[in-house]
Amino acid sequence: MTAEPLPLAGITVVAVEQAVAAPLATRHLADLGARVIKIERPGEGDFARAYDDAVHGLASHFVWLGRGKESIELDLASPGGRETALALVDRADVVISNLAPGAMDRLGFGATALRERRKDLVVVTISGYGDGGPYTDRKAYDMLVQAESGLCSITGTPEAAAKTGVPVSDIATGMYALSAILSAILSALFRRERTGRGATVEVSMFEATAEWMGHPMYTRMYAGRQVERMGLSHASICPYDAFPTRDGQVLIGVQNDRGWAALVRDVLGRPELVDDERYATNIARVARRAEVDALIGSLTMGYGSVELADRLDEFGVPAGRLNDVAGLVDHPQLAARDRWRDVETPAGPVRGLLPPMTFTDVELPMGPVPALGQHTDAILAELGANAREEDTHHGTT
Repeated sequence: MTAEPLPLAGITVVAVEQAVAAPLATRHLADLGARVIKIERPGEGDFARAYDDAVHGLASHFVWLGRGKESIELDLASPGGRETALALVDRADVVISNLAPGAMDRLGFGATALRERRKDLVVVTISGYGDGGPYTDRKAYDMLVQAESGLCSITGTPEAAAKTGVPVSDIATGMYALSAILSAILSALFRRERTGRGATVEVSMFEATAEWMGHPMYTRMYAGRQVERMGLSHASICPYDAFPTRDGQVLIGVQNDRGWAALVRDVLGRPELVDDERYATNIARVARRAEVDALIGSLTMGYGSVELADRLDEFGVPAGRLNDVAGLVDHPQLAARDRWRDVETPAGPVRGLLPPMTFTDVELPMGPVPALGQHTDAILAELGANAREEDTHHGTT
């Protein structure tokens, strides 16, 4: 690859962040070449640092989301900490935060105050439920938002609701924040040339998750029914599930009637089922789901898992294995595409996946995971300030 400039080289982001949503957005910004300065509570830091000790004594969440950033310990409630933070804001292009409701305003770092100080600044505020409405002041964690938004009601088995295995409300919020920041950076740069104005962006976890609930929401509003919890299956598609084989199971997802024809005619050798009016359309198959699943299961039992998977692939029928996480780590696709790199951490190098956005002319950096306050002295020196004991080792943000 050529030594092209990174996409966000020259952009500075100040992050007052914790947990997942904002750190996910800023980690992608760091991967894209932005300088991300993470303001952390003195002595404690981002509480995700203490979630677990799975990665050589470091927290798995923090190793995942902390790389490529600079860490400065500041007590934003102290005069010196506030002064230093404002000096960072004055040099920044973007300020992003996801503290508890009202915390940034109480500290004097709310969006309105920052935009009054810097009209060209892009300020992104992530909250649980947004600014306004009866839920504004509620604290919001991923599980609570999944439940409140109805996501848990369609996730799990018929017997029990469940949250998803990864924090999708946090991830959805982080990705919408990232999208908004990239759009705001582009538009703000253009607007700066013409008007000198930046942008204020607000993203709520609840509204991000509600957007992802589009298909079950429309089914409820216009068909008058709740989408059922169906485990691996799909409320609107059939056959779409794990089906038994002689030595295990294979997941099959038939998205349309052409896929049904390929499955029953070419893979399973039952061409008479293609035009059988009981099964010929997806709507008909969904109406007879139990019957269809039992029929397909009786046919897949005649094959071994590898044999069936090969036949499904040969005839273009979507299928997959029910991998565990070890299966993901050892997945041949990741190895074949050379997606693993070493990332430096305070505990030594660990493996990390390249960012999913791939540029043909430059490999995105995967910077080190910082120790708490690792860059405090260097950043203070850069600002021409002296570290004050009460601002870097006491108090909380």
